[in-house]
Amino acid sequence: MTESGPLDIERYCRETGRRAREASRALAELSTERKNAWLRDSARSLRAHLSRILAANADDVRRARDAGEPPAMIDRLKLDEPRVEGMAKGLEAIAALPDPVGEVIEGSRRPNGLEVTRLRVPLGVVFFVYESRPNVTVDAAAICVKSGNAVILRGGKEAMHSSRVLVDLMAVEAERHEIPPFAVQLVGPAERELVGGFLRQPEFIDVAIPRGGTGLIERVVAEARMPVIRHHDGNCHVYVDSSADFDRALAIIDNAKCQRPGVCNALESLLVHDAIADRFLPRLAERLAMHGVELRGCQRTREILPTALEATEADWRAEYLALILSIRIVDSIDEAIEHIAHYGSKHTDAIVANDVDAIRRFTARVDSAAVMVNASTRFNDGGELGMGAEIGISTDKFHARGPCGLRELTSYKFVCVGDGLIRS
Repeated sequence: MTESGPLDIERYCRETGRRAREASRALAELSTERKNAWLRDSARSLRAHLSRILAANADDVRRARDAGEPPAMIDRLKLDEPRVEGMAKGLEAIAALPDPVGEVIEGSRRPNGLEVTRLRVPLGVVFFVYESRPNVTVDAAAICVKSGNAVILRGGKEAMHSSRVLVDLMAVEAERHEIPPFAVQLVGPAERELVGGFLRQPEFIDVAIPRGGTGLIERVVAEARMPVIRHHDGNCHVYVDSSADFDRALAIIDNAKCQRPGVCNALESLLVHDAIADRFLPRLAERLAMHGVELRGCQRTREILPTALEATEADWRAEYLALILSIRIVDSIDEAIEHIAHYGSKHTDAIVANDVDAIRRFTARVDSAAVMVNASTRFNDGGELGMGAEIGISTDKFHARGPCGLRELTSYKFVCVGDGLIRS
């Protein structure tokens, strides 16, 4: 509903899409200097209006708590001064990254004299639908505009007050720097049908990017009439090989599970080689108990750790986003790889090992967007991989895989120059 009555979904979506398409044409030739100045001044604006941002966010958090939202969701939603500063630094980091638009990928001169150049170009218009993390609003707007794309943001209602303030602050700076006024549009009506309305606009929207729970992803994939880049579940695994150094493995598991359990690259399932399980698991349980981690294990795990709960079939597939860890003892690296292939989400999986052959086999056979060797799953992140902020971590193979930063939001076109050439 709007103040004037029921919302005409189709008309609203078409008009929003049309404005985004017009903005995308202007963005395609916008100078790098102007985009970077907007990003840097937006960062300054976020810092200058900290109290306004936190007040809006406090309202969102209060509403979410009143609605009984789980702690993991509240953690993703909540802003404080360090997180706002992180958003500002993220904008400055994106400004410092090379602009991919116009990059010459390759060029050649044909025997007939035709000059052929392949140039990197924006995708055009991005429809980004996501759940309740206000920092994602800022990251998505920044990444899309820096890569020359207009973006339609459909955030979760839980973060709507926070996102509105953030987008408004960036819009003020956009006007100052003559960024097209509809380059970033935050769509606010609460109607659930709104998402479907945008997914029926392939003439205006070039790609849909959903980032959230399984239900959201599946709906977008089923209804979209344009290509989709999916940010799917993060059922991330760590496999501890028989050759692993115990202290190293404990530190990696602690970080991957406990540093920030409510994010997609946090550890959810642990696989431990049978040859070391009886020595390794008691030390692990003692360490994780300090963080209040609930353990759920297979029968062999529970024989070693009697306090662990019984793991069900659903546990092996679960993205807990909480201080819960499923543990399975495996007889070989092959069994670990098969488990990941069957239950994993192709997001991030890690091996802790010293055996070079085990590492080689794991990295070759585990089909995930990122495979970590003796490192935490938490490193599958655009900033940590040197890409700057990301709009999501794709678990697809086309058009992008892993963290989707500036380059992943571009395509290419051929520019061919002759001097009156005709084909014989």
